[in-house]
Amino acid sequence: MSQSPLIQILFLSTGLFFIGMYGMLTRRNVITLLMSIELILNSVNINFVAFNKYLYPEKLEGLFFTIFIITIAAAEAAVAIAIIINLYRSHQSIDVDEVNELKW
Repeated sequence: MSQSPLIQILFLSTGLFFIGMYGMLTRRNVITLLMSIELILNSVNINFVAFNKYLYPEKLEGLFFTIFIITIAAAEAAVAIAIIINLYRSHQSIDVDEVNELKW
């Protein structure tokens, strides 16, 4: 197989990863932080599928890891949304800088 599509897929994955990192470092809204984490996890999923296809096309380990990560991300999103709802109910804000009680 040609290596050019693999390089393009890795550039896409790298772009998603750095967009997610930028969102995590610059945003203070909890929901945008959650979306940034999801972008990072999706970039990892793209890497698993791409390397599985090009290195071991007859095996499915990369796809199984991807399904596992998607399951963990869904559980993480459900827990994070529950925390965000409770945070908004108690503080009337979802800004990370305004919340000090979760540190302790």
